[in-house]
Amino acid sequence: MYRFMLSARWIGFAVFVVVLAALCTRLGFWQMHKLELRLDRNDVITKHFSTDPVDIATALPSGQEVDGTTEWTRVTATGTYDLDQQLTVKFTTRDGAPGVDVVTPLVLASGDAVLVDRGWIETANTVKRPQVPAPSTGEVTIEGWLRQNNGAGGAAVKPSEGQIRAISSDALGEVMPYDLVDGYVNLQSQSPEPAAGLAAEPKPELGQGPHFFYALQWWFFALLAVVGYFWFARAEAKERRNPTRVDGFAGEPEKKTRQSNFPTHA
Repeated sequence: MYRFMLSARWIGFAVFVVVLAALCTRLGFWQMHKLELRLDRNDVITKHFSTDPVDIATALPSGQEVDGTTEWTRVTATGTYDLDQQLTVKFTTRDGAPGVDVVTPLVLASGDAVLVDRGWIETANTVKRPQVPAPSTGEVTIEGWLRQNNGAGGAAVKPSEGQIRAISSDALGEVMPYDLVDGYVNLQSQSPEPAAGLAAEPKPELGQGPHFFYALQWWFFALLAVVGYFWFARAEAKERRNPTRVDGFAGEPEKKTRQSNFPTHA
């Protein structure tokens, strides 16, 4: 009764189910891989946050880039802010509110500079550069976290009327009058404090995220595809064994015609 599964239609259906189940299984393992990466990131963050801050020159020797092992290192740096090169990162939000991050280069004693994300301020979500609080004047000492450059490219990292959409020391180093330390610093505290402060970057979430449940979801879809294939096959086999009648009423035997009591004439 299952010979029909050798037909072209059912073979094609089987191939579709196998591909679908394989894809869903692969996506499940991909989510588990993302979970492993997140847990590794959490370990790195926890390790860095449990140690004392170090001078940025020690954390990032000359020419070294911020990578997955050095990101979130707590660092200190001393220099002066260059207000002429200050930028705002537009279209950023916090808790659904629109605003901008304020990025100001801090020029070090070596003559190099490090980009400092001084914090966030709520503003109208427009394309015009908003007015933001000025940083402290003179020499300041900052403390914050090292961050990697944003992976965006093109117009997103090129200044336009004092604004950018993503922070990249590589791109900004081409337009600023000094060499930039790789990456940037999320400011947490500084001395002396400015007259008007900005909202500091909140600590990163250290939870597992939804990746484990997404993996289970994809594997459930894979199982559902396989089970569904055999369910449809069983349903068709049952239909072939007991085909639905098309004569008379559905589900009822055809009624016999009543014989006439009158004699038949030749």
